[in-house]
Amino acid sequence: MDASWEEFGWERLGNGVGRRRLPGWDATVALVVGADGALLFDTGSTLREGAEVRAQVQALTGRRVTHIALSHPHFDHVLGTAAFSGAEVYGAVGVTDLLTRGADELRADAVRHGVPQEDAAQAADVLVAPHHQVCGEWTLDLGGDRQVLLANVGPGHTGHDLAVLVPGSPTVVLCGDLVEESGEPQAGPDAIPSRWPAALDRLLALGGEHAVYVPGHGALVDASFVRAQRDHLSTAFGVS
Repeated sequence: MDASWEEFGWERLGNGVGRRRLPGWDATVALVVGADGALLFDTGSTLREGAEVRAQVQALTGRRVTHIALSHPHFDHVLGTAAFSGAEVYGAVGVTDLLTRGADELRADAVRHGVPQEDAAQAADVLVAPHHQVCGEWTLDLGGDRQVLLANVGPGHTGHDLAVLVPGSPTVVLCGDLVEESGEPQAGPDAIPSRWPAALDRLLALGGEHAVYVPGHGALVDASFVRAQRDHLSTAFGVS
């Protein structure tokens, strides 16, 4: 399985763990495979993008995605979810209500950022809100001694930021847009800057000094990068 990651444009992070940087917004989707299940972290910005990821997962693993964790409710991370029929979807507390009533806003935001209107409307019409809301931490057993920890570490980048800890060699922390490497961290109108540095402290506490940290956008980083970004945000927003 792992020998084929690169053929599909994926970056192998460990045994049964990989990620792909999608075109357009350089958004990360990540995959964690166990003996009985496969967890996808984020789903892309359109149904077409989601369907492409679904086909790649099938080719890589011979199985379908059984679980989805949504890092936060922005269009480039959630609009592909409906392409994964039957998957159990997880998000931070509050995301279900937000997506249930906010499909039109997501569609408009996607179009403002360059998603074709037809693609944005199609995805918004079948938008999937999380079936399970994570308050604190939630352990998922994917089988074969593969367990992952879903952690509600926000608010920060949004009011509803979910991270995933994948124990192993190395330990991998899927950060969503709490961490960005390919540009400055984006603090939109739904960001909570006063809480963002504390969210990064929680990420560091989860992963520790030797983990691989996977940003929502950009190249892999280490604990020192996350700590520097935490200090930058603290200074920028006047948070101690």
